[in-house]
Amino acid sequence: MATTASVAARKMVGFLRDPNTGIAPVVSQMADDTGVPLPQIPPANIFNQNVAFELAEKAQALKYPVIYVYTDRVKNSLTEKFRKFSGTVRTVAEVRMSQDRIEGIEEQVRLYVDGVTQVLDGNRGSWGEGAYYTGGYEVAFEPVRHGGKNYIQAAKVSFEVDFSQ
Repeated sequence: MATTASVAARKMVGFLRDPNTGIAPVVSQMADDTGVPLPQIPPANIFNQNVAFELAEKAQALKYPVIYVYTDRVKNSLTEKFRKFSGTVRTVAEVRMSQDRIEGIEEQVRLYVDGVTQVLDGNRGSWGEGAYYTGGYEVAFEPVRHGGKNYIQAAKVSFEVDFSQ
């Protein structure tokens, strides 16, 4: 089960870091289309980790925006009876943005989330290692609060990956 959970998060990090189809070219295109200045998310700012922003601020020298990818639920429903694992893994891509002004932070977070969902849409189908993403996701926006470079906002893109091993 532990390997199943790590496969989904690892694959998603790879998709987001891809120089041709990942978050960087998508964000560049959205910045051009909307006229909203969006700082790039370098591959080094995409983490395969589940950590609270307070701890991340203390433990790492962060430059925002960042994306944390992690698995928050594994469900072995044994839909295929003679498999070791057949079920779903809920994976989360959490976008965090921080800046010194409250103006514009929410719009930037929404555009980054749109970029993450575009990367997901472009990777429907088999992910290998028994993983299959059929599409669909849920987005939850947190309110802007104090933290990071004075203000921080996060949004979570949750999606399920089907597994059969």
